[in-house]
Amino acid sequence: MDTTTIAFIGFAGLFVLLFIRTPVGIAMMIVGTWGIYMIRPQAAIPKLAGEIFNEASNYPLTIIPLFVLMGNLAGVSGMSRDLYDAAHSWLGHLKGGLASATVVGCAGFSALSGSSLAAALTMGRVSLPQMQRYNYDNGLATGAIAAGGTLGILIPPSAGFVIYAILTEESIGRLFMAGVFPGLLLTALFIVAIWLVVLRDPAKAPSTAQIESFGQRLRALGRASWIVGIVVLTIGGIYTGVFSAIEAAGIGAVLTMIVTAIRRALTWKNLVEVFTSTLKTSGTVFLILFGAFVFKTFIGFTGITYSLTLWVDGLGLTGMQVVVAFLVLFIILGMFMDGFAILVLTVPLIQPVIEPLGVDMIWFGVLMVIVLEMGLISPPVGINVFVVKGIARDVPLNTIFRGIWPFWFAMLAAVILVLVFPQIALLLPNTMFG
Repeated sequence: MDTTTIAFIGFAGLFVLLFIRTPVGIAMMIVGTWGIYMIRPQAAIPKLAGEIFNEASNYPLTIIPLFVLMGNLAGVSGMSRDLYDAAHSWLGHLKGGLASATVVGCAGFSALSGSSLAAALTMGRVSLPQMQRYNYDNGLATGAIAAGGTLGILIPPSAGFVIYAILTEESIGRLFMAGVFPGLLLTALFIVAIWLVVLRDPAKAPSTAQIESFGQRLRALGRASWIVGIVVLTIGGIYTGVFSAIEAAGIGAVLTMIVTAIRRALTWKNLVEVFTSTLKTSGTVFLILFGAFVFKTFIGFTGITYSLTLWVDGLGLTGMQVVVAFLVLFIILGMFMDGFAILVLTVPLIQPVIEPLGVDMIWFGVLMVIVLEMGLISPPVGINVFVVKGIARDVPLNTIFRGIWPFWFAMLAAVILVLVFPQIALLLPNTMFG
């Protein structure tokens, strides 16, 4: 059996395993080990053990549990609520202001946790009761939470960028910086989407909160200064070259724990909850990476990436055309597959194709992550939608899906803007120190 046939059988087997809900990491390990055995039987077990050991001992990956720990500590210490209260204080009196405050709160929390699911879950618990209290349309309220949560894999620190960096051997720090302006742009586009929805149908946000005095707003902002300060210190430190992304994760985790202790939230019960959640989340990400590198080795053995490169070269397509084609493919895949699964499955295939065409892998990484964000709220799989459904048990699932479409098109607008103006993503990484 030739290697190309083995590669196609491997991909088919992988999709079958994913379809029957086999965990992504385990599915890739099974298929990758089988594929290596079919090509080089003596290399199968050594490669399986070697790749797992290499990734388990990969120092840059310590960034994942540290930033997850930051996000969990922010949740139990009440910093996430302070952040939402500050956004609510400044925006709540505007039409659609509570939904806008939710998006801003999700953006701020994302800059501490790096997880879209954690952002949606944490901010949803805080903001949904408030929006329901003021009779917000359920679709707008839940759509804002689900969409706002997706910012967790774009605004640094992003677990998506960490995995992408490991797969492509790009700088984690540069990818983090590349996500800053697109993250702010997408936050602004979400707020514009809310404004347009309310402008078209004011009944979707019928009541507004009372306007707070300037002093009250400043006090609310002051209470949120802990989380703002930690975010500015970690991201600013990376940009100025004071410390690396890994060191920033460690400093941020320590500072967040100190703030949690100052607030007297560092109880035994909270510690058990925080560390259990951190270990579960980190373990899931590491399992995916173990499988990804075993599968990546299998793909390398088949030589299919070289064949794909020759085929694309024969078509005479430009780098931009190939990038757009892949982004369309990701949008389609995002409707049926988890974003991390798409990331680890496709990057090893795509990188050898687009790099020779002069495509900047940092820029492409930002585009890919935004498109994967679209998958987080796209029917029928949209993971963030189901997370929000777990919070809003009385809201029908189809109502939540209807509420996400303005935000989905806002994401599409962000993709187009970054495609047309690459400097939105590349300005900070190209000017950062070190």
